[in-house]
Amino acid sequence: MPQTTSDGPLDRAFAIVGHVAAQVRAVSVAEIASSLSLPLPTAHRLIGNLEQRGLLQKAVGTKRYVVGNQLVTLSAKVIGAAFRTARRHAVLRAVAAEIGEQCEIGVVRDNVVAYVDSVRVSQPQGLQFNPGEAAPLHCTSTGKIYMSRLPLRAREKLCRALALTKYTETTIVDIDSLMQVLEETRKRGWAKTNEEYVRGVVGCAVPILSPDRELIACLGVSVPVARVSFAELDRFIAPLQKAAALLSETILGDDEDDADEGSKEP
Repeated sequence: MPQTTSDGPLDRAFAIVGHVAAQVRAVSVAEIASSLSLPLPTAHRLIGNLEQRGLLQKAVGTKRYVVGNQLVTLSAKVIGAAFRTARRHAVLRAVAAEIGEQCEIGVVRDNVVAYVDSVRVSQPQGLQFNPGEAAPLHCTSTGKIYMSRLPLRAREKLCRALALTKYTETTIVDIDSLMQVLEETRKRGWAKTNEEYVRGVVGCAVPILSPDRELIACLGVSVPVARVSFAELDRFIAPLQKAAALLSETILGDDEDDADEGSKEP
């Protein structure tokens, strides 16, 4: 059944972007127009404007549309800003204190993991993910969660498109092996890494989901293997999942108290 949109050009443009972002495959102008009850010439004009701004782009080799790189970058920045509120940082600080290790929130942007917030509760040892830093998809827990939630064909296509750099002896660079790990991750619902990005550092992560169960970001922990073994990472999953659920709940709430909370910071 076709969706309805408001009459304003901005309303229609947002409706088009939202519709394309919700699809699991590329869509044509005619399909977008039909779904949103838009006149075809209007859909062509608005989609052309969105394409010029990088918010939509044609799928390679087709005239069908997917979200554009500028939209992906913008959405990641918006998500990052959303997680840097006082209330959500307090949740991150609390779980880091409970676990006793550095915890970080990461999002995927331009096929790399970008870290938007982190809390360190001990002296730096091994790998430290700080806000603004980036890391590869194939050898980080956040990257594995992101890839595991893609449809199977899109997952395999991405694995083949990535530069699977071998950072350590345990980095997974074989596509079949990586696909198997991603399927295990999808079934389990969380991910972990075994010295795959930096030698001597292991880690795990859980998804932070929106109210409609879409992936927003990931909450993870990084720890020296000398202190916590790869097998022992499993004990972090329950507190991470609890904190991720709290972070998900804040998506529905308002942040009016963030300014007041922020003013209490030293």
